Amino acid sequence: MPLRKKKTVEDIDVRGKRVLVRVDFNTPLTEDRSKVADDKRITAALPTIEYLLAQGAKVILVSHLGRPKGVVNPQFSLAPVALRLSELLPGTKVVFAHDTVGESAKSAIAAMNDGEIVLLENVRFHKEETDNDPAFARQLADLAELYVSDAFGTVHRAHASTVGVAAYLPAVAGYLIRKEISVMGEALLRPTRPFVAILGGAKVKDKIAVIRNLLDKCDSLLIGGGMAYTFLKARGYGIGNSILDEDSLELARELMAEAEAHKVDLMLPVDDVVAQEFSADAAFQTVPSDQIPEGWCGMDIGAKTAEMYAKVIKEAGTVIWNGPMGVFEMPNFSNGTKRVAEACAACKGVTIIGGGDSASAVKKLGLASQMTHISTGGGASLEFLEGKELPGIAVLDEK
Repeated sequence: MPLRKKKTVEDIDVRGKRVLVRVDFNTPLTEDRSKVADDKRITAALPTIEYLLAQGAKVILVSHLGRPKGVVNPQFSLAPVALRLSELLPGTKVVFAHDTVGESAKSAIAAMNDGEIVLLENVRFHKEETDNDPAFARQLADLAELYVSDAFGTVHRAHASTVGVAAYLPAVAGYLIRKEISVMGEALLRPTRPFVAILGGAKVKDKIAVIRNLLDKCDSLLIGGGMAYTFLKARGYGIGNSILDEDSLELARELMAEAEAHKVDLMLPVDDVVAQEFSADAAFQTVPSDQIPEGWCGMDIGAKTAEMYAKVIKEAGTVIWNGPMGVFEMPNFSNGTKRVAEACAACKGVTIIGGGDSASAVKKLGLASQMTHISTGGGASLEFLEGKELPGIAVLDEK
């Protein structure tokens, strides 16, 4: 999905125009819901917002927060986000509209001067948003003259604010989307070799399409997390009470055969940290991967596997990582994910973290600044790695 064929904010004249920008301000809030607890998603959108302001646009921001399921719920209001945005942009007028397409939004927009911002209330207070209802998309579009898509975390969803509005307005990509697609696209199309893919997570079927898409591109494929046990079982190993995606056993055998045919080194754990039960304080031990005791469950890759994986990662020219190596939120079972993250940080090549839990782990370990790119979209980056066309990108205007 080459973005170079799609128009970006730099390809249109925005001066004096009302520009509707789809951002991803789905940020965690404090316990009392009065303040933003983590503003990373807001700061990720600033380059596009600041460019539009500098060009003299009237910037209308639309986002969702949480899952209010089409019902107005103050718990999911974007009011705290408007407050944080105004703090991040001192000197810029930021007005919060208390509805999305109603009178508050219309009057706030009518009163705008060039270089000002209106943040609309949570777009998912309307069920028509997730239904991609054409009439609602038209109401959103009627607020503006141009549309900028800059919420990568939502472009895999065909919603009114990500896809529908593009039927009524000139539609272009913002800087965040440009970066996401160009960095990951370049890695998939023209990777510096060796190209190493690291996949974790629980179920094989969740990553089938990713594995298939990467098998004719990468040099090594490192498997960890819960799905490793399906592959180990497919090899004929006993896996005790470890998580098993039983429906995918035959598929795991096929994927291993495909990897061999493509001369891809598909690496599985050689040792595992296993526990007597799925619990943070359960008794645990490290055993060879072909000797997991009955009644025990795999919780993390072992130290030998972590070392083996780290060596391959450090020597890579390109690394893409999606999914933790174990139950990293439990301290006793976090070492595999930690070692992989440290190896990515030490790698001199391009390192791309594909959103979701991998991104959370890297940030938690304080290694985010040492990665080339951390995707802001878990589901979107996964579908991109699968080679799927993302609906929110497909609708953007061609150059």
